[in-house]
Amino acid sequence: MAINVKAIKETFLRFLPLVLLIYICISEFHTQFFYWKIFSFNFQFIIIYYWILRDPSILGYGFVFLCGITNDVVLSLPLGTSALSYLFISLVAAYVRNATVRSTLFTDWFTFIIAIIIGNFITYSLLSKFSEIQMQYILMFYNSLFTFILYPLFWALFEIYRRLINLRTYD
Repeated sequence: MAINVKAIKETFLRFLPLVLLIYICISEFHTQFFYWKIFSFNFQFIIIYYWILRDPSILGYGFVFLCGITNDVVLSLPLGTSALSYLFISLVAAYVRNATVRSTLFTDWFTFIIAIIIGNFITYSLLSKFSEIQMQYILMFYNSLFTFILYPLFWALFEIYRRLINLRTYD
């Protein structure tokens, strides 16, 4: 019985990034604060990019697509808008994972800015074409900038978490 409880705990800890991504997509998590209207970042992009890059068995492409569809439904966006941008972020992360021999923070961070810019461009171009939402490009720029700036912080936190999971898995 104790072995089963330990296996359940390890499985839950392993899939915690997926649970976090699903929670963020369902809960309409917005990172805009009252005093600083320009400070916002896309935490979903950070989670998807890091975990597809480091351990794609945790976040599968089907889960990424379903989280995008869920995010579209919750935020009343045209279906597939977030899903396409999330899948593009996954595509860039998968390409970087396969193309690099030794991944470092610098290589991850450099390619992440490309993924952010094109992912936000996909989202906002689809929104401007298929809905009546007015685009504010300066807010898109600030969102991309703060997402890019905060990536090393979350990279370090996720690295610590990933190493703790590996230590517990190989006890």
